[in-house]
Amino acid sequence: MDRRAFLGRTIGGLGAVTLATAARAVAPFDPFAGIEPIRATPDRIFRTTVCLRPFRAAGPRIEVEEVGRKRVVHNYGHGGSGWSLSWGSADIAVGMALADGIRDVAVIGAGALGITAALTAQRAGANVTIYAKEQFPQVRSARATGTWSPDSRVAMQKAVDPGFGARWEAMARASFNIYQSYLGLPGDPVEWTDRYILSDTPFGEGRRPAATTVERPDEFLHLESRLRDIMPRSVDMAPGTHPFRPAFVRRNSSLTFNVADLAHQLTNDFLIAGGRIVPMEFHQPGELARLKQKAIINCTGYGARALWRDESIVPVRGQIAWLIPQAGATYGIYYGALSMLARRDGIVVQEVGQDEWFGYGDANEDVDHEAAAASVQKLAQFWA
Repeated sequence: MDRRAFLGRTIGGLGAVTLATAARAVAPFDPFAGIEPIRATPDRIFRTTVCLRPFRAAGPRIEVEEVGRKRVVHNYGHGGSGWSLSWGSADIAVGMALADGIRDVAVIGAGALGITAALTAQRAGANVTIYAKEQFPQVRSARATGTWSPDSRVAMQKAVDPGFGARWEAMARASFNIYQSYLGLPGDPVEWTDRYILSDTPFGEGRRPAATTVERPDEFLHLESRLRDIMPRSVDMAPGTHPFRPAFVRRNSSLTFNVADLAHQLTNDFLIAGGRIVPMEFHQPGELARLKQKAIINCTGYGARALWRDESIVPVRGQIAWLIPQAGATYGIYYGALSMLARRDGIVVQEVGQDEWFGYGDANEDVDHEAAAASVQKLAQFWA
């Protein structure tokens, strides 16, 4: 068809409809679209969970230890960055495990670090068996916030060695690249969503640090600036372009892990490729001798503190109140001491404190239902 003739007949047929009228008929951009208020009422809480993140001042432990005749490759201690660094950590750990041509590998632990290490070993040509006391959704990784946070309490500034920054960057980039392959899959196991940072005062104004009783021997290491080229930049939102009560709002975008779908996808991928998951609990390193595999990747997370008597692991407590998912709500908010992330598998509401020391050294895993209800009620005040 001749496009000019088609357009001529179409425009001629508009008759009395003027170009101005046609322009008004085009729906304008709605800055509020996609950030409808969350139904933040305690009656919508369907569960409350507590997770202890395994923090190590020196960063994740990824190294080889000989236990009897077994080569054990440790892969734990990622703090609040387990999901975000998992694939990059697996690359390093699997390389160590498969040295000398070994092709039969055991993985201890079925959380985020365990399942990604198992898949990475499979893709390198290994036969892999996972031995674990718990599987999804019982593992601690199932209670994660679900946001891309590769430098969230991952190490202390003075405790890391000179090469840590480069290793961290390699792990973060490798993980980021793998997660791109999960975008757009059924169930949206991984997706890009917006984040809104709210403030009652202009961004950049000095704020007094919150009082704390926690001893601060060092400062947490921040490395995210090394990923500037792959992370979207933040933009300030003018008044009237957002529905929030605080006057100052900043928006950026980040990866969201819908952990229920993601864990299901990864587990299925592992099993379809011939992997096995064997229920088994270990209480001391010597019990690994009963495994037939010579190479073992230890991905026990916080459990490594007891299993390996590793006192370098410090618990960091986090409690989440889970709200029923809300159709169309897929964004996050940070305001003061509270954060919210609306995922496909639940709306995460979490007290994060005034600084990164919140929950540090707290090994209490008891659920505080009153605090959960209070955090949800506080969330309801975010909107104008």
